[in-house]
Amino acid sequence: MAPKTERIQFLRAVRQLHRVRSFYAAGVLLWAGSSIWASWQAPGSRQMWVPVLLLAVFTALLLTTGLSLRRLEAPTTGRPAHHAAPRKTARPRHAPA
Repeated sequence: MAPKTERIQFLRAVRQLHRVRSFYAAGVLLWAGSSIWASWQAPGSRQMWVPVLLLAVFTALLLTTGLSLRRLEAPTTGRPAHHAAPRKTARPRHAPA
């Protein structure tokens, strides 16, 4: 029973990381736009450096999430996994005479 619950928890963690990655990507876009706007309005001021700092924080969080997802990614074998039994009927094999 433990492997099944571990697999479910793994899938939930991956799904949650995908959601968080989307949130961080939106934050990076927001703070990048805010940084550009603030540097246009008041270059070198405190109002410019706060969005730049938050942009750096969200970028670091986005990179960390991306690396975690890459580490948790299942290895691909190039062919689909077959979990069901084959549909062919088993024929009895006879030894050659």
